Amino acid sequence: MKLSIIGTGNVGLVTGACFSAQGHEVRCVDIDAEKIERLRDLDISSSEPGLDDLVRRNAEAGRLSFTTDAAAAVAEAEVVFLCVETPQGEDGKPDLDRILEAAGTVAANIEGFTLIVIKSTVPVGTTETIGGKIAEGTAEPFSIACNPEFLKAGSAVEDFRAPDRIVVGADDPRSLEILRELYGTFTAGGGVLLEVDSRTAELIKYASNAMLACRISFMNSLAGLCEQIGADAAELARGIGLDRRIGSGALDASAGYGGACLPKDLRALIDTFRERGLDARLFEAIESVNEAQKASHLERLRSFLGDLEGRRIAVLGLSFKAGSDDVTNSAATVLIAQLLEAGAEVAAWDPVAIENTRRVFPGIEYAGDAYEAARGASAIAVMSEWDSLRELDFQALGSLVKNKLVLDCRGLFDPASLLELGFNYCAVGRPPTLLGPGCPEGAIDNDDAKR
Repeated sequence: MKLSIIGTGNVGLVTGACFSAQGHEVRCVDIDAEKIERLRDLDISSSEPGLDDLVRRNAEAGRLSFTTDAAAAVAEAEVVFLCVETPQGEDGKPDLDRILEAAGTVAANIEGFTLIVIKSTVPVGTTETIGGKIAEGTAEPFSIACNPEFLKAGSAVEDFRAPDRIVVGADDPRSLEILRELYGTFTAGGGVLLEVDSRTAELIKYASNAMLACRISFMNSLAGLCEQIGADAAELARGIGLDRRIGSGALDASAGYGGACLPKDLRALIDTFRERGLDARLFEAIESVNEAQKASHLERLRSFLGDLEGRRIAVLGLSFKAGSDDVTNSAATVLIAQLLEAGAEVAAWDPVAIENTRRVFPGIEYAGDAYEAARGASAIAVMSEWDSLRELDFQALGSLVKNKLVLDCRGLFDPASLLELGFNYCAVGRPPTLLGPGCPEGAIDNDDAKR
């Protein structure tokens, strides 16, 4: 089948690569000529595991190609997937300009029956709106479907190829038959192909992300209580998650959710409730708890160190989650901004997200590795759950830092092990593990530590 993918961001590139691997002829389209040229040169540079190799193999086999010629790509396609970004606008609502522009391109260029599939995340009712816009611009036969993506940063290829569910919102039998054929291989492993109307499909996407956000904020609220009463949030999550009605997913105490999707989609759902005069307080509370969680880490540092003026803080893990170079709404960027406002010196490191962070904070120090960042630091703040951070050598770090203080915002480390190495330890969802009396009320400063 001939497919065209409009938009070569993470969703579009993963979609194109995975469909081409099934033998389909796929053309990926983007208005960014430099990006298309890099893709033609197989300069993918993706942090998604397996994506570089998948793109390279299928491009070399002639099944996957890249172009800026949207008109030709649309005209030759049997199915067009709209995978353009719908970023949060200045008013907080999704900005639909790009997808509406893409719809106009489709309307001007389709030839013969074409199925248009909206994979971008869009507010409820947008699929119908886009269908109407295309109908106004063409006399060619077409149908339209909503097929939201559920790809997690760091596992997008695996999520596409072995999904737990594929949601298809369409009313036309011909569209459903095409989509069943396209996705048949991917559901063979047990994934469910859920066929619904377009509005339900749109809402499933928003509701799924809202539920994930709800679980994260729910657990982080309890994690704050655990810190106060001496309970362990990790064991609490295990106890809750063993209930089959609840399950263990997204119940880890954390630095707070970030990235481009969950915050944007929760805000869009809140707006949808408000526009219809409905009570959005539950979702507003989820958002409020998350913002408070991301803002809380500075006070954890202050409770140990007191005044942060002039202190060097090593911030390790800058992306909103491991497996991604995206720093949008990350807890690390919130902490860095707070530290700079407090007069601290920041030394930052991440395995893949340094360049994206540099665009936000061009003036801070970016270290070559975690150990360089920690040299002379008054505290080490671990903000993302990268494997390379889980494997830190704290014996070596102990000889580099000014203060043996670890702020563990992901619950990666064993407090008792760090205590044996002479570290004070503070984590989300656990009471502080302290060496000296009086902490965290009094500031600590191990000036005699080796530099």
